Amino acid sequence: MIHVVGIGLDGAEGLTRSVLALIAKAKMLAGGDRHLGYFPQYGEKSLVIKDFSADLNKIKRIHQTLGSGETIVVLASGDPLYFGLGRLLLEKFSAEQLKFHPHVSSIQLAFNCLKMPWQDATIISAHGRVNDLLKQALQKGAEKLAILTDGQNHPGAIANLCLSLGLTTTYQAWVCENLGAENERIQPFDLSSLAPLTAGNFASLNVVVLVKQKPENAAIDPKQLPIFGIADHYFASFKDRPGMITKQAIRVQILAALALQPRQIIWDIGAGTGSVAIESARLCPQGKIFAIEKTSAGQELIEQNCQRFQVQNVALISGPAPDVLINLPTPDRIFIGGNGGQLMPILQACGERLQQDGLVVMAIASLEHLSLALGWFKQQQWQVKVQQVQISQSVKFAELTRFDPLNPIYLLTAARNSMGHS
Repeated sequence: MIHVVGIGLDGAEGLTRSVLALIAKAKMLAGGDRHLGYFPQYGEKSLVIKDFSADLNKIKRIHQTLGSGETIVVLASGDPLYFGLGRLLLEKFSAEQLKFHPHVSSIQLAFNCLKMPWQDATIISAHGRVNDLLKQALQKGAEKLAILTDGQNHPGAIANLCLSLGLTTTYQAWVCENLGAENERIQPFDLSSLAPLTAGNFASLNVVVLVKQKPENAAIDPKQLPIFGIADHYFASFKDRPGMITKQAIRVQILAALALQPRQIIWDIGAGTGSVAIESARLCPQGKIFAIEKTSAGQELIEQNCQRFQVQNVALISGPAPDVLINLPTPDRIFIGGNGGQLMPILQACGERLQQDGLVVMAIASLEHLSLALGWFKQQQWQVKVQQVQISQSVKFAELTRFDPLNPIYLLTAARNSMGHS
């Protein structure tokens, strides 16, 4: 039998009597330098694991020579089957040959030190990995994250990644070092103060905990904002889908395609968070923007964002299009960001109501909807231009920078009159 024993930074003192008895009678004790340092008395009976493949093969050869009742003990950090040595051992030995004795994991220790329930936490190991999983979890707005770090993906690098993503949510960070040891240290940080720090500012054994903060719905000072192209994080967004917003880089393309002019009537159909409607309202303070949204969550966000940005010329129209379009003023510009499965009836209603020299702009994510829209405009003999907008933004990964693509969008602009090349 090979006994795999989890051990913490409290060393032998943190092990039970039965586990210490197993170690005492082991024919060989294997583990990392730090693990074996707790048992200096074993001398030649110990094996330092440095080269995993070679050293595990050595353990396998010794295991084959064991007599009846003889055992090998392998020491591993925390819970060996939790991002630990256990996975590699199971590749070398059958499950019947192994018995696991887990210790408290560093993640357990971190959340218990913070006195924070963690059954809802997302756990990610950044050991030797590109942080794609972490990026995805952040973009989905995970409520709690615990990240096992390494020398490259250290706390400062993780904070840099969070900041470079332009998240619509904010996180409180804690760095938990040397958990379970006498020199244990827990420090709170905001991401902007954590980002400049390097691996040298922290003990090598650390865990980063991120907890999403409740959004503050305070009004924003318009004087501090750009004329247009507002960063995404200023907008209140869906709690369960924080990335469900027309991104800043796409939004500026939409605003350019709308070719807005003063005093126009603008419809924003499927307004979502209201980002396009609010940007249009700020660009055209004498115009009138109708934000059409059928979901109660979206309606609430539009109202919140209108208050945050202090715009007075956006009217929320609650309900599904095209039903709620009947009594609205005749539009000069129509933006269709969502259609709720009613694309063709919406296009028909827009075609009947739009001013003769007006424009329809659509942000389309699927080829099927693009095909339907092009077919309808062709049938009606409208002039159409389509742009594929595919934008990548720089994102920090450890000490490097790479490009992260946004979902490509087909930006369709249509008018009854000639628009140049179609």
